[in-house]
Amino acid sequence: MPLKAEVIGSVAEVAAHDWDALDGSDHPFLKHAFLDALEATGCVGGDSGWIPAHLVIRDSPSGKLVAAVPQYLKTHSWGEFVFDWSWAQSYQRSGLEYYPKQLSAIPFTPVTGPRFLLASRLPADDTRVDDASQHELRDQLAALLLESARHAAASGAHVNFTLDADQAALERAGFMRRHDCRFLWHNRGYRSFDDFLATFRADKRKKAKRERRKVAESGIAFRSLAGEDIDALLWHTIFGFSERTFLRHGNGHYLNVEFLLRVSAALPGSVVVKVAERAGTPVAAAIFFAGGGWLYGRYWGSAVQEDSLHFEACYYQGIEHCIEHGLQFFDPGTQGEHKLARGFEPTRTTSAHWLEHPGFRNAVARYLERERAAVDDYIAAARQHLPFQRTAAATPGTTTGDDSAAP
Repeated sequence: MPLKAEVIGSVAEVAAHDWDALDGSDHPFLKHAFLDALEATGCVGGDSGWIPAHLVIRDSPSGKLVAAVPQYLKTHSWGEFVFDWSWAQSYQRSGLEYYPKQLSAIPFTPVTGPRFLLASRLPADDTRVDDASQHELRDQLAALLLESARHAAASGAHVNFTLDADQAALERAGFMRRHDCRFLWHNRGYRSFDDFLATFRADKRKKAKRERRKVAESGIAFRSLAGEDIDALLWHTIFGFSERTFLRHGNGHYLNVEFLLRVSAALPGSVVVKVAERAGTPVAAAIFFAGGGWLYGRYWGSAVQEDSLHFEACYYQGIEHCIEHGLQFFDPGTQGEHKLARGFEPTRTTSAHWLEHPGFRNAVARYLERERAAVDDYIAAARQHLPFQRTAAATPGTTTGDDSAAP
């Protein structure tokens, strides 16, 4: 099949229907509307340090979209959650430029998912794209990422939070593998939150119940709202809570309220907000995205200091939501060993990295080999601190990390 590749400066250059037809999953962060909302509201582009440079491949005769990779040129490493600051510093000490670099990822969203978006049918004759064709197309995309990075004079190409098939193609092209750990909740057919807690050891179950009771006794109750049902005034309040969290850490928010309004309207059913209220007045909120059987915790903030409120808003409310709506997985966000005690299991993530400079590429390869071993050891050790009853450990403790079930 004759193909034509190009790099586009905005996802709006592709029709939403054509882009969304590529992947076929219900992954909210890969939707055209999500990526377009980031660009249209200024969260990426401009002076944000995220310059859209999406790779698209079309069937040459028809011009129909065959594949795409969401991609950006970066002038810093903020908002990625696969940390390479030390690599940038090493380049600088050597008198070399690390930025711009090329990154294939979802901005500000440390969530595993497809990075190579492929058509399910061939434009020429509308036949299904078989496994062999997908394998070949992924190899072409991996090679094109290297080509586009060189053309942009980037220091390297990086692909974050990959699935196995994409990672394998990237490694065949010469990318290096990196491991990290995140914590996931698995729905094992629980009928209720108490049913879930029944799998805990007695002391851990008692602690979780005590945390929930403290929040209720403080007079705080929760409402669950769909993003599209929230008016502009309440969205400003909710965003203000989230912005307060960023400011406490000395940072500005990655997003803005215009983005939340736009993406909620464009993707109804994808945004869920748990609003904490006292006497009917909002005092805190946690923002989630949902899709493909998953719930994703993204942002939270509070105007009050209450014991265990963070755990309730960000974890327990999300778990209850998954049980109530039959969602299979809950990704509450990156890092945080405190998630272990609340039933979130350590799971390996992967990313792929290529550096143009051969000396640095070799040095980083040696470093990543040691890091992978350390991460895998950490995951094994972390599993020992899960709260589940030892007799039930074989069931909730089976996931070791390839994340093949991720959307």
